Amino acid sequence: MTVTPVTSPVSSKQRQFDALVRTLSGDLYRYAYWLCRDNALAQDLVQETFLRAWRSIDSLRESDAAKAWLITILRREHARLYERKTPQVSDISEIDVQDESGMTPERAGESGMIRAAMLQLEPKYREPLLMQVLGGFSCDEIARELNLSGAAVMTQLFRARQKLKAVLLGKDEAELYELP
Repeated sequence: MTVTPVTSPVSSKQRQFDALVRTLSGDLYRYAYWLCRDNALAQDLVQETFLRAWRSIDSLRESDAAKAWLITILRREHARLYERKTPQVSDISEIDVQDESGMTPERAGESGMIRAAMLQLEPKYREPLLMQVLGGFSCDEIARELNLSGAAVMTQLFRARQKLKAVLLGKDEAELYELP
């Protein structure tokens, strides 16, 4: 007589969730850190994302869509941070104003320049570029996530790179195509 182990739905659910955490936590952290530029806050965002994902793991129908699903949860969690914040009013005499001519090491560095340049891009160009570069999404995944056609995503990615290049070089986009 052979005894077949019975797999409970909880253990199956737990294994699915553990696999998501193992494979996607690094990608989620990188994206969260890019959004908030704070290590502790990025870790909190990822933790809250996984907590929400655990609560609704049954709604995940396709494992191929897990990354997009988690990124969406993360983006919403980041937005919720600002919905809950109440502006703090300070006395103007208590504010320490720094000399704007001095650059911080982060801003002077390459990553600071690229971040600043990406923030200058319109959201319709910045979002797909971030999803591809930081999230590792394919064009098809980006298209599904942003409700666009694959061709529109490819066009936006191409234009985003051109605009980013122009900003980094301090040129107008038209100047990039001028022949020597």
